[in-house]
Amino acid sequence: MKKALLSVTDKTGIVELALELEEMGYEIISTGGTLNVILEGGVKARSIDDLTKFPEILDGRVKTLHPKVHGGILFRRDEQSHVDTVAEQGIDPIDMIIVNLYDFEGTLKSGKTHEEIVENIDIGGPSMLRSAAKNYKDVAVVTDPRDYVEIIGRLKTGTLDENYRRTLAYKAFSITAYYDSMISRYFAGLENDVFPEKITIGLSKDGDLRYGENPHQNAALYSDSFTKNLMSNMEQLHGKELSFNNLNDLNTALELAAEFEMPAAAVIKHATPCAAAYGETAYEAFTKAYEADKLSIFGGIVAINREVDENTAKVMKDIFLEIVAAPSYTDEAMKILTEKKNLRILKIDFNASSSEKDIKFVNGKVLVQDSDKKEFEKFETVTDMSPTVEQSKDMKFAMAVCKHVKSNAVVIAKDGATLAIGGGQTSRIWALQNAIRNSEGKSFEGAVLASDAFFPFDDCVRLAGEHKIKAIIQPGGANKDSDSIDACNELGLAMVFTGTRHFKH
Repeated sequence: MKKALLSVTDKTGIVELALELEEMGYEIISTGGTLNVILEGGVKARSIDDLTKFPEILDGRVKTLHPKVHGGILFRRDEQSHVDTVAEQGIDPIDMIIVNLYDFEGTLKSGKTHEEIVENIDIGGPSMLRSAAKNYKDVAVVTDPRDYVEIIGRLKTGTLDENYRRTLAYKAFSITAYYDSMISRYFAGLENDVFPEKITIGLSKDGDLRYGENPHQNAALYSDSFTKNLMSNMEQLHGKELSFNNLNDLNTALELAAEFEMPAAAVIKHATPCAAAYGETAYEAFTKAYEADKLSIFGGIVAINREVDENTAKVMKDIFLEIVAAPSYTDEAMKILTEKKNLRILKIDFNASSSEKDIKFVNGKVLVQDSDKKEFEKFETVTDMSPTVEQSKDMKFAMAVCKHVKSNAVVIAKDGATLAIGGGQTSRIWALQNAIRNSEGKSFEGAVLASDAFFPFDDCVRLAGEHKIKAIIQPGGANKDSDSIDACNELGLAMVFTGTRHFKH
C-alpha cells in the first residue's frame, strides 16, 4: 500500500485530496491540526507518532524530524543497499508528501512579537519538502493546493511521471528558498546588517506582462513581500492592464510625489519627470504641474499624494493620460475618470515609505546601495546675495525634483512648480541649454535653478543670468567653485551649496 504524508498550514482542499488518495488505495499519515481536519472529514488517517512510535514533543517543534519519516522519503528504490537498510530498520516507504509551511510571512506582516515570529519558523516542513524534492525520482512532493486537482488527475491516468515529479521538486525548492529568504532578512534586520555577507531576496510572481520595454522582450511582474513600500499595496481601480513601461514610469512618479508633505503632483514620461508642482490642494498642485508642461504631459503618468476630487478629475479628463495614481478618489472623481475606459486608475498608500535599497543588475554582478533619501548636508549661501524666503522654498523644491531626473540634471522652478527640466546629458551646460530651449517662450525671470552635481565651470551660471534666473542651488565641490561664485556675484545671483550630490544613472 502506498503512503502519503499530509501536514499543511493551508487546509484548502486537503480533505477532498485525502479522500481521493484514500479511494485510490493510499494510506494517509498526518500530523496535528491537519490530522484533526481530515479525520473530521471522514478520512481514515494514521497519526505521525503511530508511524514513528515517538510522540510529538516540545509543543510540536519535533514531530516529523525522525528517521522513519526521512528514511521513508529519502531512500532510493533502485539502490538495493537502500532497500535492504530500510527493511532492516522497519522503515516504511513514503511515496507522496503534501506539505505547506507555517505562515511565517503572514505572522511577520501582522506585527506579532519576536517570540511569536520565531515560533512560526517551520523546521519539519522544509526538511520534508527538501527530502522529497531531492528524491523526486521516487517521491511526489506537493506544496500548492492549486495543484491538487492535477495531481489526482495524473494519478488516475498514470501520468505522475518522473518529469512531472521533477517539476514538483523544482517548485518545492523554490518555496523553501523563498521561505528561508524571508527568515534571513528578518534576522538581518534585527542585527541591523545593512550590507550582509550574503543577500537573500525572495520575490513572488504577480503575473506575466504583455511584453517588456519592447514587444520582442518577455516580461513578468514580481513583488518583494518582505517590504512595505509605495507599490506594495497598489490597487488598480480601473483601466487597461499595466505594462512594463507603465510600472517603471509609475515608480518614479510615486517616489517624486512622496517627496513632499504638502499636496504635490508629479508628471512622468519615460521614467523621468517632465513636470512637478505643489499647492494648497491636489487641484492646485495638478493644475500647476499641467501648466508647467502641457506638451509632455500627453500620454504621461500622474501621481498625486492627495485625494483626487471632482475639479481635478475634470481637468484630467481632457488630457490623454496613461495612469493616474493617488491615495483615494471621491465618488464624483471616479465617475468622471472612469468615462475614459483605458485610463489606468490606481490607489496608492502614500503612508508607505519608498524603498530603502536601490538594486541594479549588471552583467554578472549586482550593485546594491542605499536609496537616495538625503536632502542636503547643509544649506549654505556662498554669494554676496542671499536667497529670499520664497527662493529658498523653490530651491529646496527644485532640488527634490532634481533627485529624480537622470544625470546630468537641472531643474528650473518658481512658485512651487517646475518651469523647465533638463536631464540625461553628458554635459551639464547641454542639460541647461536643452531645458531652456525646450521651454521656448517661457519667462524664467525670478526663477531658481537646481543642479544635481557641481558646476565644473561658470558657463551654467552665466546662461542662467542671461535668462534672469535669480538663485542657484548646487552641491558645490568643484575645483573651480570660485569661478561660479564670482560669476554669481558679478550678475547679482544668490547661490547655495548643499554638500550633497544627487546623481541618478
